[in-house]
Amino acid sequence: MKTETIAIHAGNKKDESSKAVIQPIVLSTTFERGIDGDFPGGHIYSRASNPNRAALENVLTKLENGADAAAFSSGNAAGMSVFQSLAPGTHVIAPDDMYHGLRNQLKILFAGILTFDFIDVNDLDVLQQHIKPTTGLIWIETPSNPLLKVTDIKKVVAIAKAHGIKVACDNTFATPICQQPLALGADLVMHSATKYFGGHSDLMGGALITAEKSEWWQKIRQVQEMGGAIPSPTDCYMLVRSIKTLPYRVKGHVQNTQLLAEFLEQHPRVEAVMYPGLPSHPQHSIAKEQMLAFGGMLSFIVKGTEEDTHNIINKLQLFTRATSLGGVESLIEHRATVEGPDTKTPRNLLRVSVGLEHIDDLVDDLEQALS
Repeated sequence: MKTETIAIHAGNKKDESSKAVIQPIVLSTTFERGIDGDFPGGHIYSRASNPNRAALENVLTKLENGADAAAFSSGNAAGMSVFQSLAPGTHVIAPDDMYHGLRNQLKILFAGILTFDFIDVNDLDVLQQHIKPTTGLIWIETPSNPLLKVTDIKKVVAIAKAHGIKVACDNTFATPICQQPLALGADLVMHSATKYFGGHSDLMGGALITAEKSEWWQKIRQVQEMGGAIPSPTDCYMLVRSIKTLPYRVKGHVQNTQLLAEFLEQHPRVEAVMYPGLPSHPQHSIAKEQMLAFGGMLSFIVKGTEEDTHNIINKLQLFTRATSLGGVESLIEHRATVEGPDTKTPRNLLRVSVGLEHIDDLVDDLEQALS
C-alpha cells in the first residue's frame, strides 16, 4: 500500500461485536483469561499491551517500513528507553546539535552510567576518531534541531556497521513522509509523536520503530513494559486519528515552508536561512538524495542583536510564540532562550514551525514584523 493508504487503514481495526467502522477506545486496564488460563484477546494488562496501542504501533511500523514499533508517553520517554537498554559503560556518540532534551538526559540522568561524546557527526573523519571499543550506539538527528543540519545516513551507517555499532535516528523533523532512515540502513528510528503525528498541539507521545526484532529490540520492549512510560488508550486513539491525515498535512507544511524560506532568504533583515530545500543549504545535495521532501521546519538568523529577534517575534500576529512544532498553526521561538545557558544556538536565531495557514498571510505577517 502507498503511504496515504497505510496512514488511514493500518491503525484501524473494525470492532467485530458492534461492527463499528472506527476502532473504539478500550479503557480497561485488565483483560479476562480464558478457561484454560490463556488470554484469547491477546492482552493481559494494559501496561503490557492494549488494543489501541497495538493499533498505533502497527501503523507506525508500516509507515517506517519497520519490523515492529513501541509507543511511549513522550518523545523523551522513547529516547530514554533506548539509553536504558544499553549496558552500563557503553559509549554513545551523539550530534553536537542534538535536541537539548535528550542531550540533557545523557548529561544528567546517564552521567556515570554511559559515556558519550557530542560531535559534528557530519564530519566523518571526526566521527571515526571518536569511535572506541566500548562504542555501542551512534545517535543521529536529521534534520537537526534547531540548525537543520542534514546527516548523510548511509555514510554514517557504513562506518557504524564496519565497527559493529548500532545507529538510531531521530526522525521527528522529517516524519516518515519526508524521510525513511530504516531504508537507508539505520537500526532504529525515534519520533516525538507529540509533533507531526499528533499534528494539533493537543497530545503527547513518543515512538520507536526497529528494522528488526533483535535482542536489543527485546531489551527496549522490556524497558517499555517494566518502566511503564506508555501512552493512554485515549492518546493512542487520538494519535491514530491524527495519523490518517499525516501525509496530506505534511505536504502542506512542506509547500508552505519552501515558499517561506525563499521569502526569508531574500529579505534584507535576514542574515541566513536554514532549510534543506534551499540550494544554499550546505547539505542540500544530501537532502535531495535521501529525503522524499524537505520538511516543515526552518530556522533563520536575524541581522541584529538578541533584542532585535525578540522585537520581531513580539510584533507577529499569526505566528504564536511557543515551543514545540508540527501543529497546524505556525509557531516561532527564540531557541537559545529555551535551551538554556549552555546552548550553542546563535542568540539571533529564530526557529519556525510552519503551519497550514495560507502562505500569503504568513509572508505578510513576517514582512510587517521584519519591517
